[in-house]
Amino acid sequence: MEKECMEEGLANTKRPLLPAETNFISSDKPNDGSSLTPVLFLSAIVALSGNFCFGFAGGYTSTAEFEMMEDLGMSIAAYSFFGSMLTIGAAIGAILSGKIADFVGRKRTMWLSQIFFIMGWLGIASATSVWGINIGRLSIGFAVGLIAYVVPVYIAEITPKNIRGRLVVTLQLMNCFGLSIVFFLGNFFSWRTLSLLAIIPCLMQVVGLVFIPESPRWLASIGKEMEFEDALRLLRGADAGVSEEATEIRDATEIFQRGDAGFQGLFQKKYAYPLMIGVGLMLLQQLGGNSVFAAYLSTVFAKANVSTTIGPTAIAFLQMPAAVMGVILMDVFGRRALLMVSSVASCLCMLTMGLAFYLQEHHYAKEFTPVLVFLGVLGFSYAFSVGMSGIPWVIMSEIFPINVKASAGSLVTLVNWSSAWLVTFSFNFMLEWSSPGTFFFFASISALAFLFTWIMVPETKGRSLEDIHATLITSVY
Repeated sequence: MEKECMEEGLANTKRPLLPAETNFISSDKPNDGSSLTPVLFLSAIVALSGNFCFGFAGGYTSTAEFEMMEDLGMSIAAYSFFGSMLTIGAAIGAILSGKIADFVGRKRTMWLSQIFFIMGWLGIASATSVWGINIGRLSIGFAVGLIAYVVPVYIAEITPKNIRGRLVVTLQLMNCFGLSIVFFLGNFFSWRTLSLLAIIPCLMQVVGLVFIPESPRWLASIGKEMEFEDALRLLRGADAGVSEEATEIRDATEIFQRGDAGFQGLFQKKYAYPLMIGVGLMLLQQLGGNSVFAAYLSTVFAKANVSTTIGPTAIAFLQMPAAVMGVILMDVFGRRALLMVSSVASCLCMLTMGLAFYLQEHHYAKEFTPVLVFLGVLGFSYAFSVGMSGIPWVIMSEIFPINVKASAGSLVTLVNWSSAWLVTFSFNFMLEWSSPGTFFFFASISALAFLFTWIMVPETKGRSLEDIHATLITSVY
C-alpha cells in the first residue's frame, strides 16, 4: 500500500498541489532553464570555495610535517595523531552536518563551517604546545565535516539535471587546487604563516555567501513558498520556463515528507538500497588510501628517496588536469563508468608502488624505486581524481530523498571520515611494518571498489533528483 501511494503520487507530478493563483509559473517562457546562468555559476563557485579550504587543510600536514615536528619536539606517533585530528573532527561534524543543514539551511551551514575553519587556523598559528595545534586541527576537522556534506548537497539541489554531475564533481577540482596551493606555498612559508594564509579563502567564502540564494529544495521542504519561487527563478534566469521543475519539486517534497523521517526511519527496507550504495562508496573511497597522499605525501616520498620539496609540489600541480578531465567527462560517460575505470587504474598504480617498495626492501633494482613511486603516485592521483574522489559525493547528494537526506547524509559522511581516521592514523605504522604490504592492501581495496560499482551502483546521469529517488526507493519491492 505504501508503495502504491508513493508511485501514484510520483506519477502525477504534472498536477500542481497548490491552488492556481499561487502557481507563479503560469507566464513562463519556453526556455527550459537548463543553462548555466550567471547566478547559478556564482552560487556554485562560492559553495565550491569551501572545498578549496578543505583541500588546503588536507595537504597542510604533509607540508608542515618536518618543520612542525622539529619546532614542537613531536614524535611520529604524536604527529600521526595531529594529522588524524582532522578526521576525528570531521567525523563529529558529519554526525551533525545533516541536521544542521536541515535546521538552519545550506547557506548558514557553510557560514558556520567557516567560523570553525578560522578559529582552527588561528589556534594552530598561535599554539605553543602540541595540545594547542591538536585543538586547532580538531576545529578545522569539524568545519571539513560540515563542508563535505553541505557543498555537494547544495550544488545538487540548485543545479539542472543536465549539468548537475559536472558542477558537483568540480568539488574535486577545488580540492586539488587547494592541495596544490598549500604544497606550493609550503616551500616558502613556515607552518605558522601558512596557517594564517589559510584564513584568506575562508573569508572569501563568508563574503560570497551574502550574494547567492538559498537552496530552493530546502526552502520548499520547510514551506517557504515565496522564497522557493524567488530562488528557483533567480537560479534559472528571468526567461526560463521552470513550471515543470517547480511542480516536480513541490510534489516530490510533499510525497516523501509523508514518510517516516529521522534516523530511525532511515533504516526501513525501502531505503536499504541507497544506503548500501552510499555507505559502500564512502568506505571504499577512504580505505583505498587517498587520504594518506594528502596528509603524508612527504613521508612516502622520503621513504622512496624522492625529493620532499619538488615531489609533492609537482604531484599537486600535475593532478590538476585530471580533476578538470573528471569535470568534463562526468556528464559524458556517466558516474558508473568513470567509477569503474578509476578503480581499475587506481589498483594498477597501487600495485606499482607496492612493487617498487618490494624491490627496495630486497635490494633489487633499487635505483628504479624513486621513479616507480613517483609515477605510481602521479598515476593514482589522476585515476582517483577522475572518479573515486568526487563521484561518491555526487552520488551521495543524489540518491537520498529530502525526508531522510539529513540522517542519511550524516551517516555516510560519518562512515567516510571514520574510515579516513583509521587510515590516516595507522598509515605511518603500516609503512613501518611493511611498505609493500601497505600498498598491496590499498590495491585490493581498489579492486573491490570496481566489483562493488559493477554490481551495486546505478547510473544517475541525466536524471532528476526526484526520478532517482522514486527508482531507488521502490526498487526494493
